[in-house]
Amino acid sequence: MTRLIGFAGWSGSGKTTLITQVIPALIARGRSVSTVKHAHHDFDIDKPGKDSHQHRMAGASEVMVASANRFALMHEYRGAPELDLAALLARMAPVDVVVVEGFKRDPIPKIEVHRPEVGKPLLHPDDPHIVAVASPAPLPGVALPFLPLDDAGAVADFLIAQGLA
Repeated sequence: MTRLIGFAGWSGSGKTTLITQVIPALIARGRSVSTVKHAHHDFDIDKPGKDSHQHRMAGASEVMVASANRFALMHEYRGAPELDLAALLARMAPVDVVVVEGFKRDPIPKIEVHRPEVGKPLLHPDDPHIVAVASPAPLPGVALPFLPLDDAGAVADFLIAQGLA
């Protein structure tokens, strides 16, 4: 069974930095890991002038680019609704844990990444799916478990101990 753990926080809080440190920590603890990152609407991994871009512009619904090292599948919605998290996960190969960045409204367990210096409010009071807060230091008045933002090993250990990874 694949487990899901989301990382939520305001821009500049350090979500991506923490995720890129937690991934190898989970792998070192014997977990296989994949990620899903929600991006802004106009992102593109393809480049004009490339054959794959020409295929998409010609109207192909899906274009797969493959090499000896990796493959990427680009799916054009072409007016169809955006896939939700569950539909995207169904397209992925099975792993022990999928780390999710973005999809903050989805009802999955999440670690809140919070930096007071960003000047934004905490998210957990309005999100019952947040299970812990990762921050540079414990935050006064926060009853959720504290995870040190600079200790990916402690975050990985917490996820495993809680059955989230």
